Amino acid sequence: MPLTDLTLAQCLALRPDLDEPADLDAFWEQTLGEARDAGGAPAFTPVDTGLTEVVTHDVTVPGFAGEPVRGWLHLPARTSGPLGCVVEFLGYGRGRGLAHEQVLWANAGHAHFVMDTRGQGWSTAGGDTPDTAALNGTVPGFLTRGVERPHDHYYRRVFTDAVRFVEAASAHPAVDPDKVVVTGISQGGGIALAVAGLVPGLAGVMPDVPFLCDIRRGATIAARPPYTEIAEYLRLHRDRGETVFTTLSYVDAALLAARATAPSLFSIAMMDEICPPSTSFAAYHRYGGPKDLRVYEFNGHEGGGGHHRREQLTWVRELLHAPGSEATHPLSALHDPPRA
Repeated sequence: MPLTDLTLAQCLALRPDLDEPADLDAFWEQTLGEARDAGGAPAFTPVDTGLTEVVTHDVTVPGFAGEPVRGWLHLPARTSGPLGCVVEFLGYGRGRGLAHEQVLWANAGHAHFVMDTRGQGWSTAGGDTPDTAALNGTVPGFLTRGVERPHDHYYRRVFTDAVRFVEAASAHPAVDPDKVVVTGISQGGGIALAVAGLVPGLAGVMPDVPFLCDIRRGATIAARPPYTEIAEYLRLHRDRGETVFTTLSYVDAALLAARATAPSLFSIAMMDEICPPSTSFAAYHRYGGPKDLRVYEFNGHEGGGGHHRREQLTWVRELLHAPGSEATHPLSALHDPPRA
């Protein structure tokens, strides 16, 4: 995999000027207010997974328009009292999977909420949450679903689901609401960044090779889907470019990330053909809170893999358990060799 985007030095110096809608904050305030007004309460049903060290619940949370969003809650079996919590959002095409999967964070002693992504679940794991919108004329995938109007766009619904999921996690009796961390890989990383900008009071944010950042640039340079869905749409609808990118600006995680205040740990891969590193760096540089970074110079969209999970485990442990720990070093990526 050759380098297909900017060099690391160019990415570290990058300060993109992104087009931000004047009513971005009002748009999201109204959207989230409507979802909360729809009412409903989260439901938690115990599940027998066959595991002895992790207790799992089948979760249903009222999301966008009060529509039910499924997920899992994993808890360490032998730990009592309110716990630090990791809320995880999933990569493109992945659903919540089976109840016994994805128990890393519970094994590390944390509560772990996994949110199903509406309409997805055809790639590495199945899903159980439908997307109810009836929209026509989109490229297969999700980036152009409702792209003619911000209020119709698919990720308006997903980001709302995610905010409501974090609110449900924070209110759960097993969770310390002051110790909630959001994370995700690729699409999940973009959702985590959006949530960081929309939910105050998070303890931490871990976007891993994030998608949905500087979407216009991604549509221009990405060699592989999903960003290519936008180019496919505009190849046919040649006169709709500004309409499309205006809509997408309302769900651009790099813009929402500027509103975040929680400490963050990013990962970016320099040979990533799916989420080009310059798009992820756009979010990193605009991020509003303290930030740390791990760069994987010779990796594609797999990023740091197990090596980065180890980094995250250490970071979360220090963040949630060390008294007064800042757990972040905002300038480390600029002054130290990239860590791989």
